[in-house]
Amino acid sequence: MTQQNHPPLDHRPLADYSMLDPHVQADPFPFYSKLHSECPVYRMPETGMYMITRYDDLREVLRDTETFSSDVRSQGGLQGDVARILEDTLKEKGWAHVQTLQRTDPPQHTRYRELLKRVFTGRRVKDLTPRIDALTHELIDRFAQRGSCEFISEFALPFPGIIIAEQIGLDPSEIDRFKRWADAMLAPATRVLDETEMRAVAETELEAQHYLAEVFESRRREPRDDIISALVNAEIEGEQPLSVHELQSLMHQLITGGYETTTSALAHGMWLIVRHPDQAQQVREDPTLLNNFIEETLRFEGPVQGLARQTTRDVEMHGTVIPKGSMVIVRYGAGNRDESQFPNAGTFDIHRERAVTHMAFGVGVHSCIGALLARQELRSAYRALLERLHDIELARPLPDPVTQSSLFFVSIEEMHLKFHT
Repeated sequence: MTQQNHPPLDHRPLADYSMLDPHVQADPFPFYSKLHSECPVYRMPETGMYMITRYDDLREVLRDTETFSSDVRSQGGLQGDVARILEDTLKEKGWAHVQTLQRTDPPQHTRYRELLKRVFTGRRVKDLTPRIDALTHELIDRFAQRGSCEFISEFALPFPGIIIAEQIGLDPSEIDRFKRWADAMLAPATRVLDETEMRAVAETELEAQHYLAEVFESRRREPRDDIISALVNAEIEGEQPLSVHELQSLMHQLITGGYETTTSALAHGMWLIVRHPDQAQQVREDPTLLNNFIEETLRFEGPVQGLARQTTRDVEMHGTVIPKGSMVIVRYGAGNRDESQFPNAGTFDIHRERAVTHMAFGVGVHSCIGALLARQELRSAYRALLERLHDIELARPLPDPVTQSSLFFVSIEEMHLKFHT
């Protein structure tokens, strides 16, 4: 038996919605339903960005890297002229942003991805799994007998945070510091900042850059078995070594991806367990359902609701002309609720067929390079949590809105739970 969480359609007009409204960001699904049926290519009046929402359209856009470029350089978007504060600060006191990995297109993108593929292999994840399993139980041990926890700070953040810190080559005891860096690095792309906020963001990123620059030099002198060592000492035939600017950009993406996305996936998965105890119990009784539970969780409330692209030419979709140089939001979260791909898309169903075709990890050449690691973290975490914790409930209501204000992400900042062991 499944439960309906969102109505398939909402009768308010499109003009009543804004993707900059924190309440719409926290629950965008009625808006997505209207966009699917009424306006699959939607121009956000507040920013001029175009949102693509249908599953098939998203696959087409994400595979057409020549037209929809990841090399997004627009100075408009959310921040406008305020963005220059960050750019100028990093240029004068640190290392200016350069385009790497997810911010490039083939063939440049291929070079960066090949470097990182060497350290995100299936073999490495398999070898790491005992450590992931052990850490899962270590963290649960700290609160299990208490019968309650604040799930984000006591599990959802430290669990992937420690793993990614160890893999990158950073001190796992400083995960709170790295999370503060990740929040600052993501802020300009997720919400509108005033000048004071942007200066604070710039200073935090400067702190991260200078810390990381010292680590780069240390790993050049004394390499270890970690990602930073692999990158700073990488040699590809016919290629120059990565510059400090490139290394800073790659670390920016690894830190933000490692701390934000898996933490959010764990939080939303636990929230779904609380709301669907019958389905959680089915997974307890039949562990073969675990993988599909994870895929359905990622489909239903994926941690990354969308990312940006930029058009390299005028392009028409569904009668709407998107001019060259426009910012386009590829809305993964909307594609994951498209009824044409997922019947009864607003229903959470761990028995859903083809749940794995979701877009939570992206599509095409820019699909998430850390997906294997993330899936293993989710498997280890949910297996242990469901085995050890029972009758899981909210100990206090979630805030309203539930998630932190963000155009692209759906971060739950606090979740107090109670349970039996």
